[in-house]
Amino acid sequence: MAGGMGTSMEAVIFYILGAVTLASAFCVVFLRRPMLNVLFMILTMIGLAGFFILLHAEFIAMVQLIVYAGAVMVLFLFVIMLLNIDRAVLPHHPNDLRWSVGVVLAIAVGLLMLPVLKAFRPPGPAGAPIAVKLAEPNTELIARELFTNYLLPFEIASVLLLAAIIGAVILARKRSDTG
Repeated sequence: MAGGMGTSMEAVIFYILGAVTLASAFCVVFLRRPMLNVLFMILTMIGLAGFFILLHAEFIAMVQLIVYAGAVMVLFLFVIMLLNIDRAVLPHHPNDLRWSVGVVLAIAVGLLMLPVLKAFRPPGPAGAPIAVKLAEPNTELIARELFTNYLLPFEIASVLLLAAIIGAVILARKRSDTG
């Protein structure tokens, strides 16, 4: 009885997280103010971390919150505030060809994904929870992979983030010197 209760509660949490994450992702794409876009992107990242928690990948969830929602999105907020992008006048062309191209591309991607979605069969009987047993905790597995097989991409990503921070500071300094 308790297992069924936990599964239905997980389903409710999943659907709530899904609705919030999808709504905030649509706000990221369709709102026109960069500050609001970044704030909704943070909410999207929090929703994704919730999905990782439901999948019992707590380490990935915390990395999602700390690195993406915490560090990268705060960096984006600082860049927007330094460059005053929020006050910039963004062009608005409602009859632009971009909307029709975007709709056509979205339909094409949906049609390409249709066979993949039809072929997907979840493992086990319908509604049965999937039990995952790891030989060692997922934190150790991820750390071993990250610092052995993926050390170079990890270091490249850190250098790129550093370059982005330096570039934002240089752009903000030049703008304040000329303005």
